[in-house]
Amino acid sequence: MRSEGSLSGEDSAWPDLLREFLVYLRAERGLSERTVDAYRRDMARLVDFALREGIRSPGQMGREQVTTFLEEMAETGLSPRSLARLTASLRAFQRFLVQDGGGEVLPLGDLPYPRHARKLPAVLSLEEVEILLEQPMPGDALGLRDRALLETLYGTGVRISELVYLDLEDLDLKEGEMRVMGKGSRERVVPVGGRAAEALAAYLAHGRPRLSRSPSQRALFLNSRGGRITRQGVWGVVRKYAERVGLKDRMTPHTLRHSYATHLLENGVDLRYIQELLGHASVSTTQIYTHVSRKHLKEVYLRSHPHAAGFPGLPEGSGPRHTHEDEPDY
Repeated sequence: MRSEGSLSGEDSAWPDLLREFLVYLRAERGLSERTVDAYRRDMARLVDFALREGIRSPGQMGREQVTTFLEEMAETGLSPRSLARLTASLRAFQRFLVQDGGGEVLPLGDLPYPRHARKLPAVLSLEEVEILLEQPMPGDALGLRDRALLETLYGTGVRISELVYLDLEDLDLKEGEMRVMGKGSRERVVPVGGRAAEALAAYLAHGRPRLSRSPSQRALFLNSRGGRITRQGVWGVVRKYAERVGLKDRMTPHTLRHSYATHLLENGVDLRYIQELLGHASVSTTQIYTHVSRKHLKEVYLRSHPHAAGFPGLPEGSGPRHTHEDEPDY
């Protein structure tokens, strides 16, 4: 019999559920071995993600985790067609869980099928980022932590999953650097400067000591009980402040990361440097930000070029004014 693959985590509910799911696909749905193998690969990706996040069964997975999983898969460079099939695999697994899973469910809800065109990431304007980052009040330990957390996400572009595993030893404020362990155990060093460095220094001096319960705790970001903050905890912090300023509907776990990359590109940073900063294995993954910035470039053109008046999408009367007084005297 064909091996079902390396579905790890024998102390969790996933291996048994996945084996039963594959039997269900063969016996009840009559799918070919090739199709079943595709489902197996998709579900192995889900299990790998779940176990990394400490999710021991489908019932422990929230909607935010499903969204983050699909975003991470998109970032690995999976084609839109593969992402659509992955979504179909999740739906098939959900149907199996409802039928035979003993009450376990995945919170798919109205999760859409990805179109066969790469979806542009959600990006905040610089003004929106500034408003969001100003929300945490640094009057207590949690306020200092939250300010440092948001500034770090936007100031370094790290993933939430990377941020929660940062230890004190990974941060070197004197050198303005942070060592990050990314996907595939790829380590990278990202610069930390300006407001992120200031917020981190304030948190380390006045916030973290009040949160820490043990000198042996090496996690950089702590929760209110003194333990390492979880991905769910970070996402809860982000959503709390996003909701406060009316940005909740536009936020995903990667929105600050996407905004970081887009703002760098719009300010002239080479795509290859952004690839290194984000920890992308291939520049083809980073190239999606060129599509985001193309809209920005069009807006700059419409505002700035003297002959842009009448361009499709330009409101009447907008664009630069060009009069005879502006013309050179020759």
